[in-house]
Amino acid sequence: MARGDHPQRTPFYGIAMMIGVMVVGAVVATTDVGKAVQIPVYTVLFIIGVLGAAMTFRDYSH
Repeated sequence: MARGDHPQRTPFYGIAMMIGVMVVGAVVATTDVGKAVQIPVYTVLFIIGVLGAAMTFRDYSH
């Protein structure tokens, strides 16, 4: 295995993305930023969360 080719790198990035989504979502939910900001932020967070989940639960059996 070459340096930087660790097989657990992709799931780690996925978990980091999902934790980031939760933190940013909590910050946006608790601050008074208005619906004009919340809806686009939640949309982007949803997309990032789905990508993070896909990276985390990726199948390495092939």
